[in-house]
Amino acid sequence: MVFKRLLGALGVGAPTVDTVLDGAAAVPGGTLRGEVRLKGGDADYEVEQVTLDLVARVEAEHEEGEAEGTVSFGRFGVGGGFRLAAGTEHAVPFAVTLPWETPLTELHGQHLGVVLGVRTELAVAGARDKGDLDALAVTPTPAQEAVLEALGQLGFGFASADVELGHIHGTGQQLPFYQEIELTPAPQYAHALHELEVTFLASPAGVEVILEADKRGAGPFGAFGGGDALNRHVVPHEGVADRDWVAEVDAWLRALVDARAAYAASGTDHGRPDGAHPGKDGHHHADAHHGSGPGVGTAVAAGAAGLAVGVVGGMVAAEVVDEIGDAFEGDDEGGDEGEEG
Repeated sequence: MVFKRLLGALGVGAPTVDTVLDGAAAVPGGTLRGEVRLKGGDADYEVEQVTLDLVARVEAEHEEGEAEGTVSFGRFGVGGGFRLAAGTEHAVPFAVTLPWETPLTELHGQHLGVVLGVRTELAVAGARDKGDLDALAVTPTPAQEAVLEALGQLGFGFASADVELGHIHGTGQQLPFYQEIELTPAPQYAHALHELEVTFLASPAGVEVILEADKRGAGPFGAFGGGDALNRHVVPHEGVADRDWVAEVDAWLRALVDARAAYAASGTDHGRPDGAHPGKDGHHHADAHHGSGPGVGTAVAAGAAGLAVGVVGGMVAAEVVDEIGDAFEGDDEGGDEGEEG
């Protein structure tokens, strides 16, 4: 959807800007294409610079609970240095590379509830204006999709997804936030897992898959406070079709459960990677996570179709579009939260 705005900083009769993204969803590390369409106003203007700003709606945990804000995670100058005559039209095509760690917003055509946007900023006649905002759709890389498909075939179901401010210790994480995809456990793991959280940290070399098992309350792990256990696996981008992903991911999960059981039995930190404790930004998460997008419900879809997303009332797509405006436009006057990372 295209959001078209009058350049408020320049007043009535100023140019308008429309940023149109290519229809296909992008992938992490892939190319985002489109064009910025300008239409001249009542007078001639010097367009000094056209900038694209990638923004994400991010959750941040603090002592009193959680807060949400907008974080910029990529800026690209795509044009400028031209005169836009009154009443004329000018198009600025662009092709920019998304960061490898860009969160996923879609899976099998269904929205995950994660809100990303592309904000277009113009520097015109000495004034700078955030003139356009578009929803950004991102789908998994082949390796990411293979892992999620395997989890679906094993019987895990989608619960929610969010983007959290912070870093995962011991990783090569580049962005100031990471995505968590939260899954309900497969029947064969329900005795050991309350939920499974999957985080992908992609890079040009491959994808780091971080699995976090949460088992809270009573049971074999309850003696040591429930807590979380993590393990990590790095897979290359190449050769995705040549691997038995169901068997491989099942082995990861069994190792995770075994490590968690050993941790519970001994009180040592075997359940955590490289001794990291508690692994993600120095804190445990709350007992229940809340997805940043509205209307996403739980679903279990296993078998040949793999992991699918359940939608409550079929309203997710429309509500997420609304949230793009509500979430990002509300930050315009106060600036981006956490932009410095």
